[in-house]
Amino acid sequence: MSALVSRTPANAQKLIAEANLADCAVFATVEEAVTAPGVDAVIITTPSGAHCEPALIAAAAGKHVVVEKPLEITAARCDRIIEACAAGGVQLCTIFPSRFADSSRALKQAVEAGKFGRLTLAEASCKWWRTQAYYDDGGWKGTLALDGGGAMMNQAIHAIDMLLWLMGDAVSVTAFTATLAHDRIEVEDTAAAVVRFRSGALGVVQATTSVHPGYPKTLAVHGDRGSAVIEQDDVLRWDFDPATPDDAAVKARFAAKVGASGGAADPKSISHEGHRRQLADFVEAIRDGRPPKVDGREGRKAVALIEAAYESQRTGRAVTL
Repeated sequence: MSALVSRTPANAQKLIAEANLADCAVFATVEEAVTAPGVDAVIITTPSGAHCEPALIAAAAGKHVVVEKPLEITAARCDRIIEACAAGGVQLCTIFPSRFADSSRALKQAVEAGKFGRLTLAEASCKWWRTQAYYDDGGWKGTLALDGGGAMMNQAIHAIDMLLWLMGDAVSVTAFTATLAHDRIEVEDTAAAVVRFRSGALGVVQATTSVHPGYPKTLAVHGDRGSAVIEQDDVLRWDFDPATPDDAAVKARFAAKVGASGGAADPKSISHEGHRRQLADFVEAIRDGRPPKVDGREGRKAVALIEAAYESQRTGRAVTL
């Protein structure tokens, strides 16, 4: 069965009509939903700082759990979800759809194959734009209690997750944040950070909602044998020594496309294909009895790094993870 949980029945019915959901039940609370026959999993799409409580309810009821990014707004609250799902014997998935893009998979395969040689530097750039209305209309957006942070925690967390997925665990971070282009928000709209990875490689993160008109996110990986740069899902650079026929095939397959903004200025323009692929993996994981490709522990990593970056901004020091 399919079901929605909403405190506002009118909102639920509007979504049911827009999505053409047939025979979709509506519940007022998560507690009611998890007791209904036919409910196997709960997908949590509440504001970021309100992910933990419904996840705990679902896990205690023996329901598998999917949580939109971030898993939560602190590592400690992430841990509560992870521990509850382990105790309940249920699967936990953190939504990071960027990992499921074809170009991202090609980049991951290149890293695992050692094509870069020794990894030396990585860059994640999320120079996005959000209007003042984006924050004013959201109610919870831009608040510390429910957003947990700004451009790093809400927008660039996808790029930060990609850095960790490709480069390995981070060991320290130094960061600066500022609120430069928006009023009436408690969080940053501009951030820059330098990361040191366990391998010794360095990383640079740029995260904004303050750069007009907003540009596609970019991800770059460099090593002493090669470099690759992806803009949104397009491969801009793919240079290795020695070059192979596979490299030419990658360049041909991911030649730049026109108009791939990916939410640079409008969240509604973000494709749902990554979500579809990730949810398909989640279903397969349940059926196969294996962890999903992005489980709770994977989802926690980006939150912990961002939390450390905020501590660095507060203290003016590098923070060790």
